[in-house]
Amino acid sequence: MKNSATLVYNLFLAVGDFLALLLAFVGAYVLRVTIDNRPIAVAVESKTYLLVFLALLPFWILIFALLGLYNSNIYEKRFSELGRLFIGSFIGMLFVVFWNFLAPKPILPARLVPIYGLVLAFLLLVISRNLARYIRIRLFHFSKGLTNVLVVGNTKLAQQLVDSLVDSRQSGYRVVGVVGNKQSFIDKHPKLKVYETFSEATKHIGQQNIYTIIQTELYADEERNREILEFAQTHHIGYRFSPGNSELFVGKLDVELFRSSVPMIAVHQTALFGWGRVVKRLFDLIVGGLLLLIALPFMVIIAILIKLTSRGPVFFRQVRLTRYDNKFWVFKFRTQYQKFGKGTPEDDFALIGRPELAKEFRQNGDYLPNDPRVTPVGRFLRKTSLDELPQLFNIIKGDLSLVGPRALIPAELDKHERRHAILSVKSGLTGLAQVSGRRNITFEERRQLDVYYVQNWSFWMDLAILAKTFKAVITGSGAK
Repeated sequence: MKNSATLVYNLFLAVGDFLALLLAFVGAYVLRVTIDNRPIAVAVESKTYLLVFLALLPFWILIFALLGLYNSNIYEKRFSELGRLFIGSFIGMLFVVFWNFLAPKPILPARLVPIYGLVLAFLLLVISRNLARYIRIRLFHFSKGLTNVLVVGNTKLAQQLVDSLVDSRQSGYRVVGVVGNKQSFIDKHPKLKVYETFSEATKHIGQQNIYTIIQTELYADEERNREILEFAQTHHIGYRFSPGNSELFVGKLDVELFRSSVPMIAVHQTALFGWGRVVKRLFDLIVGGLLLLIALPFMVIIAILIKLTSRGPVFFRQVRLTRYDNKFWVFKFRTQYQKFGKGTPEDDFALIGRPELAKEFRQNGDYLPNDPRVTPVGRFLRKTSLDELPQLFNIIKGDLSLVGPRALIPAELDKHERRHAILSVKSGLTGLAQVSGRRNITFEERRQLDVYYVQNWSFWMDLAILAKTFKAVITGSGAK
């Protein structure tokens, strides 16, 4: 709360948005009235036009504020920010058109002015926001605008939190201290200040140097919990609590009155239920169907190449698991020699007398640089992700979704502690793990990302993952 960096950044964003919108509609006026030689509908002086827009732009900024474009939780959600910027630009343009209709004298000299303004506004807003983000991150490198945070807790979650925040140049946070077991943190972060008690930490750090307190465990001694919360409230310090049982407070939460009198929190395993499932299925059918029509000619060519270069069937099929532990046959283009793929990778490597490769395969995130099971054509298909195209049939059928966790092999089921979460939604053709490094992250990290997707699903997240998947396929980033 004491840190004014967020407030300054929000002000900077608002000023940048104001200037971007003003420049956009000045540009629209110049393009249509000055450069374009076609006759205009109404003669509107440039000075009058400019003054009217200066009066209207604060309302446009208010629309952006109502859409949450100045909330700190939108800063790093670029795809969500893009969507809200477009929606805000469109609503603002409609506001201008409506004002033009109600005004005693027209303020728009031609019908194309708002169209030009909308396009220019969106482009300039995106540029302005990316410039602001770049400047903010550069300031982090000079220790400017950082948020001082005190972490309280001895949990594994506290260690993960410190790991993610300790590099202030990337996180924007400065960990001024941790209240916990010194040995749990000092080995990994020798310069970190670790204190045994909360009172010791506040005494040495000073309340004026703490902007936010994050508590990661609820103490059995209620007095200790009250001490932390009251200190934060008394000194106007931001306070956040992250429960040690993280499964309890993720996914979709509903606060309801049980039996009309007792307040309760209902925890859903995933945010994907109700109308979300309906919208997701319709999206899969429409987009999946269009992609299948586009892909069919390429699939025919790939099938011919596979048939001409190696013995065996064109398609590889395998039993996989999807929502609610349901089994289905997944289809892919065959990329391995015919004798492989009937069991687990461990079975395959044992078959060729190289069982030691199974450990390397798993450690590399289910990947080997020179996998002896893969055909030459298969290497190309895997590198370009074209081997996944037949799964579009699974999507139309309803076995898979365009976006979701990786479809598990039944033999792998017991290896996942959080399989119950992963299997609460349909598996996907692509997913958060694939666009977060694909084969460049470990097997365990990919499963954690799958669980995060399940518990934090949103339609915007699906669109962002699809956009990143398209980029990864085109550039080949992470593919091997």
